[in-house]
Amino acid sequence: MKRICILGSTGSIGTQALEVVDKYPDKFKVEALACNSNRLILSQIAKYMPKYVAVVDRSLADDIQSKYPDIKVLQGYIGICALAEIKFDLLLNSLVGISGLKPTLNAIRAHSTIALANKETLVAGGDLVMPLAKQEGVEILPVDSEHSAIWQSLTAKNVSKILLTASGGAFRDKTKEELKTAKAVDALKHPNWDMGAKVTIDSATLMNKGLEIIEAMHLFGVSSEDIKVLVHRQSVVHSMVEYADGSVIAQLSYPDMRLPIQIAMLYPERGDVAFNKYDFIGKSLTFEDADEERFPCLKIAKYCAKERGLAPVIMNAANEVLVKAYLDNKITFYDIPYYIELALDKFYHGQRIVDEQSIYDTDDDVRKYVVGLVESR
Repeated sequence: MKRICILGSTGSIGTQALEVVDKYPDKFKVEALACNSNRLILSQIAKYMPKYVAVVDRSLADDIQSKYPDIKVLQGYIGICALAEIKFDLLLNSLVGISGLKPTLNAIRAHSTIALANKETLVAGGDLVMPLAKQEGVEILPVDSEHSAIWQSLTAKNVSKILLTASGGAFRDKTKEELKTAKAVDALKHPNWDMGAKVTIDSATLMNKGLEIIEAMHLFGVSSEDIKVLVHRQSVVHSMVEYADGSVIAQLSYPDMRLPIQIAMLYPERGDVAFNKYDFIGKSLTFEDADEERFPCLKIAKYCAKERGLAPVIMNAANEVLVKAYLDNKITFYDIPYYIELALDKFYHGQRIVDEQSIYDTDDDVRKYVVGLVESR
């Protein structure tokens, strides 16, 4: 039985991971849960009775501690980082944003196997994370459906290209003129997936695919030039691997995040629960090139992937601030790539990542700068 820790247990990935736990009661023991401030964690604690809980909101943490005196309750972001220092058989990191980086590094040092659903861990810190994981002998298992598909499709050597599929997001059929006035409330209506607000906006701008290029680059040891984005509207082919002999191996399934979560959680075993099955009869599967003119965030991300170093850190920090501003109706759709480019022009001069602190310092500086740009509009 695997002793598991779920960081971000009240979010989309975390709640679906607990659904997987429910399907395999003899395979998992929930030892730790962590969240920001969602009181859903109270019902999760009552059901799973973990040994540890970490909550950023101190008032909620106090409530939990008073109700469950036998549970060790850790408070604040520092509490989540401390929780990750404990060794678990499996730590699922589904935190949102740069806050996921330090817990990942702590979990590697604690020698926990990591199921990774936090993009920023590799986007901002991949140059530190992957070498440290290799040094410590820690496995990092992908949870994103696209990276899980690539992982499952890597059956041989001589890989020629990774074909990363994208649904195209809620705005895939809008013209450039329509996108100039497109509202966040419409971007949140994803055609295929039910996801959190941040990742759904990133899907609409195609930044999500850019982030996934950087993730794939680190996870699978390929160059950014060997990763091609294909818009696949049906979200049935979750990604493909092309080999030097022209063969292409793909992973196909109904678009349900519980499957890639299950695959990572049960690894090296394969589960026997089918949450959904796809009926191929009468269906078509289509593929298109991604339009980088309508969706310039993808072009920016590809540039940053090629540059590596602090470029992805700057891009990611600016994007996080701008997605929030877009959700708050403070900026327009195309302000997102515009301000990201301003941040890159100001802060990126070819710098490499020298240590963990340089990531946090750059991230902080960029956020302050972009917040200032938004507020001075």
